[in-house]
Amino acid sequence: MSNAIFQLPAIHNEPVKSYVKGSPEREELIAMIRKMKSESPDIPMYIGGKKVLSNEKKAIRPPHDHKHILGRYNKGGSAHVKQAIQAALKAKPTWENMPWQDRAAIFLKAADLLAGPYRARMNAATMLGQSKNIYQAEIDSVVEYCDFLRFNAQFMVEIYHQQPISPAMTWNRMEYRALEGFVFALTPFNFTSIAGNLPCAPALMGNTVVWKPAETQIYSAAVIMEILIEAGLPDGVINLVFVEGQVAGEVIFNHPDFAGLHFTGSTGIFRRLWQTIGNNLALYKSYPRIVGETGGKDFVLAHPSADAEAVSVALARGAFEYQGQKCSAASRAYLPASLWPVIKKKLIEDLASMKMGSPENFGNFINAVIDEKAFDKITGYIAQAKKDKGVKIVAGGGFDKSKGYFIEPTVIQVNDPNYVTMCDELFGPVLTIYVYADEDFKKVLNIVDTTSPYALTGAFFAQDRAAIGLATEKLRHAAGNFYINDKPTGAVVGQQPFGGARASGTNDKAGSVLNLYRWVSARTIKENFDPPKDYRYPFMS
Repeated sequence: MSNAIFQLPAIHNEPVKSYVKGSPEREELIAMIRKMKSESPDIPMYIGGKKVLSNEKKAIRPPHDHKHILGRYNKGGSAHVKQAIQAALKAKPTWENMPWQDRAAIFLKAADLLAGPYRARMNAATMLGQSKNIYQAEIDSVVEYCDFLRFNAQFMVEIYHQQPISPAMTWNRMEYRALEGFVFALTPFNFTSIAGNLPCAPALMGNTVVWKPAETQIYSAAVIMEILIEAGLPDGVINLVFVEGQVAGEVIFNHPDFAGLHFTGSTGIFRRLWQTIGNNLALYKSYPRIVGETGGKDFVLAHPSADAEAVSVALARGAFEYQGQKCSAASRAYLPASLWPVIKKKLIEDLASMKMGSPENFGNFINAVIDEKAFDKITGYIAQAKKDKGVKIVAGGGFDKSKGYFIEPTVIQVNDPNYVTMCDELFGPVLTIYVYADEDFKKVLNIVDTTSPYALTGAFFAQDRAAIGLATEKLRHAAGNFYINDKPTGAVVGQQPFGGARASGTNDKAGSVLNLYRWVSARTIKENFDPPKDYRYPFMS
């Protein structure tokens, strides 16, 4: 056994590749997209390291071309969830006792595989399965996921270095045990990196995991498992199952060894899960850790001193990159009347220049929303806005699902700051704008803070330093990630730890050491080198 204290390789943010015409990464990606579209794999679940098939096969279709079939996944049931739990518990003793540097090596290798030989495959899977353009796929499924894998290893070492003081004749130590039981990772469709991080972060700290991805992310989830297996992840550490959420919950939340939930998804679902766990507390061996990042109704607020052009670009990118399907996407904006004409003109010009279609055409900025259910929900709001008084469609408003689930980037202007699209989370390419009188800026600060139950991201634009200070203070609890003169999207691991409070989640900050603390259970060890031989204390003499 080694007696060295190892130092990790230098950890850095993965560079974003450009994919400009003629670049080798672009040519490799185009060839990979063509190859993957020509195949039709039978995607298995992974339980205890084994590929598991079922009798029910479900087609996977690109959101931008729903007549094409990319492959089929094997849909499981409650028996598969039970098998996954058994596999996780069986793998647990060996995994949690593995030296930390060996666990770290597996995930660091996974990052290098992802950044290298799997880069094109992961990008292609995310582009095809989740309808992301190449830039959105690159910054998510490759760059951010690499960052999670690498920085988490660094955060793990930081945790292990936190040790108590030891006075003379005593040695105090702190060890960071894995949770007692298994962790359930319930992951979303919109970020491949989040889908990979939610099972991997607890696993790095010695936990074993049952992972249920969103149905619409299964295509890229399968690539994640391929990478982890090639990186040397032992059998049963992460078990991937394709089941209905209710089926998984019925088994998992009634199991005595359930130890933690790592979740990203809707606020409504998260609240129901929390309530279920609370009702079942008497069943569990310990109090389960609950970590969740949920909804957002993210804002952009501009002060009269703001740079109008910068505000317009922040709105265009923040609201419409990946069709607004980011929990951080700009969804409501508050703009001063003095700047509105300039912002409006540039925003309309920029939106008119945005091309919409398949991500396979690299000239398209806008692609499809994830599925028909999302399409119908979002377009329902747009259709109603066209009818309501005091509401005006400034740009966009068109939609069509004949080939794919396409919705034009839509800008709505309202007279009422409490209009429904200023309050409800739409999770689509819809931005609602309220124009306020310049002299009402301080009143608008209160409106921004109180309109939504969410508190995930927000952006404030101003050149006036006093205004920046005032907004930063008044909006202290309105956003867990607060941006000054920048759009409210694009948090980078190690730079802007991500998460919000209020109805937006537990704010355990993915991409920071705070998140990894949730997946350990500390034990203090005191060793006395000179224990007393007499029960009497000096004051008794």
